[in-house]
Amino acid sequence: MDYIGNTDAQRQEMLKATGAASIDELFEDIPAALRAHAFDLPPGMSEMEVRTRLERLAKNNAVDLVLFLGGGFYDHYVPSAADAILQRGEFYTAYTPYQPEASQGTLQAIYEFQTALCRLTGMEVANASLYDGGTALFEAAMMALRITGRNKIILDSGVSPIYRNMLYCYTSNLNIEFVEVPVYNGRTRRDVVAQRLDEDTAAIIIQNPNFFGFVDDLSDVVEMVHRVGGLAIMCFYPISLGLLKTPGEMGVDVAVGEGQSIGLPLSFGGPYLGLMATRKEYQRQMPGRLVGATTDREGRRGFVLTLQTREQHIRREKATSNICTNSALCALAALTYLTLVGKEGIREVARLCADKAAYASQRLDAIPGVQVSRDAPFFNEFVCKLPADAGDVVGHMVEKGFAAGFPLGRYYPGMERHLLVALTERRTKEEIGAFAEALEGVL
Repeated sequence: MDYIGNTDAQRQEMLKATGAASIDELFEDIPAALRAHAFDLPPGMSEMEVRTRLERLAKNNAVDLVLFLGGGFYDHYVPSAADAILQRGEFYTAYTPYQPEASQGTLQAIYEFQTALCRLTGMEVANASLYDGGTALFEAAMMALRITGRNKIILDSGVSPIYRNMLYCYTSNLNIEFVEVPVYNGRTRRDVVAQRLDEDTAAIIIQNPNFFGFVDDLSDVVEMVHRVGGLAIMCFYPISLGLLKTPGEMGVDVAVGEGQSIGLPLSFGGPYLGLMATRKEYQRQMPGRLVGATTDREGRRGFVLTLQTREQHIRREKATSNICTNSALCALAALTYLTLVGKEGIREVARLCADKAAYASQRLDAIPGVQVSRDAPFFNEFVCKLPADAGDVVGHMVEKGFAAGFPLGRYYPGMERHLLVALTERRTKEEIGAFAEALEGVL
């Protein structure tokens, strides 16, 4: 209570109104183990002192590493124009666009973002964005439960373990049966999927490229779940769609992804952008906002929130989601990126990522004791088996100026010597060569 600016007399007055003699009595119904105890905070500091301390702490961050780290978040180049547009006052300071007559610019930007996302994924309708990729996956799972009236979800273990942990956390108080399907040689186990699918299955959740970087045409898996009346939910990597078959082409029902790779910097983990697109028949089951185009009484084109979060407040327990906003500024960054890069540009970026990953895999495969997994094709990310613990190797590589990759043993028991290495268009041939030499030296 000390951080609230009430006097002792005011506290006593409020306690008297509640009928409690003390703060402890007021909260005695809460188990002692769950109560917050007084914080042992140091004395306050001036603005100058705080700034000096934060700047000193910031210098401890390794901000000049050459990044070969991926796992769902990638070091792509963001055109300078994207940041310039984001910082325009009418976008940067704008709030919820409930009043269309005063928010046409923001609404049009969101509408164009939805259109770009549909073209990118091959889906029919997209919402105005969500918080991040993991949140989008959770919302897609909830969509499947509502649409099918079932409670069983098949979850491929090639789906990001970060997203899977978020999904389990968000649904921990719900009656949902999750069945995880292992991958084999980096690919989805069709035989196990067939065994697990039944008439209780609401959806299967798959990812392409999967967390190991492997690419797969999952059209047959989508057909399998459709045969039992379930939905197919796919996590996608936006840049990869410059080369790969889209979720729409595979017959997917709900496509979700992390939009960081299209216009947002890594920025110590956020803010990021949740992408969601679906079939038109399921649009009213989507969470959040949907901007639509219309005409006014004079026949002029305009934009409105066709589906909006205000409806969620009114519908209460019937609401499709409790999400109350969208990542509008991040969505604008993604739209700006896609507009600047364009259709051919996305293909070029994707091709550069794939080509550089292929070259890097050859360089690393030539290191004695290193084995690159080639069980399936990969896009811009691949798995290396090392002759030492991957976590230890990553630590030594930081000392040499490289963020070497993601140690898979953290989430996949038995893979302690496996390292997930990612390449983007930003990595040069010289950097790849230096990385290979440094890794060989560490090993």
